[in-house]
Amino acid sequence: MPTLVVCSGGLDSVTLAEQVAAEGDLAGLVTFDYGQRHRKELEFARRAAERLGVGHDVVDLAALGRHLSGSALTDAVDVPEGHYAADNMAVTVVPNRNPILFTIAFGIANARGWDRVAAAVHGGDHFVYPDCRPEFVDAFAEMERRALAGMGEVAFHTPYVERSKADIVAAGAGLGVPFAETWSCYQGGEVHCGRCGTCVERREAFHLAGVADPTAYADPDYWRHAVREKA
Repeated sequence: MPTLVVCSGGLDSVTLAEQVAAEGDLAGLVTFDYGQRHRKELEFARRAAERLGVGHDVVDLAALGRHLSGSALTDAVDVPEGHYAADNMAVTVVPNRNPILFTIAFGIANARGWDRVAAAVHGGDHFVYPDCRPEFVDAFAEMERRALAGMGEVAFHTPYVERSKADIVAAGAGLGVPFAETWSCYQGGEVHCGRCGTCVERREAFHLAGVADPTAYADPDYWRHAVREKA
């Protein structure tokens, strides 16, 4: 089943790409430049496509991203520190981001005659991001079924939507995913900051999965404080 994977270059989406490739279904990767404050993750998506031997489309939505204002990911707003479950992480929401990106991915897949779009939304995102929750996935899949009626069905593959990031790390370890070749940090520095929501979640996930974390962090121990604060 030829599958287009939405790949940001992060741990979750690269693991998904590796999984789909291992199943023999990977047709290509698509990455979106939506005006993020840093572009570092785009390079990691490119590396994944090269390693997996598939095409890589980068869709330039930077002009659109400028209108999706107010997020710490796109504007000059301080990136909050701490665990994703904290209330202050709401500032990292980019309004309607996933519906926009996934709609384009479905259009690309349909135009190329591919059968599925895969996205790595997961259970850890549910606290903050409404467009990562199971009810959104179900509604979006139904919308696309109607939008493409008579044009060839494209399925929505979200195998991690009910799973934790620790589950993804464990699955990736089994696949031999080169985790050091993924980027999560919202700060975009030389190494992962270790303090933003994605860094804390990433570090905790390796710990819970019992997998050695190859990531270099500027503050490798902050996650313990953030997890205690969440508790």
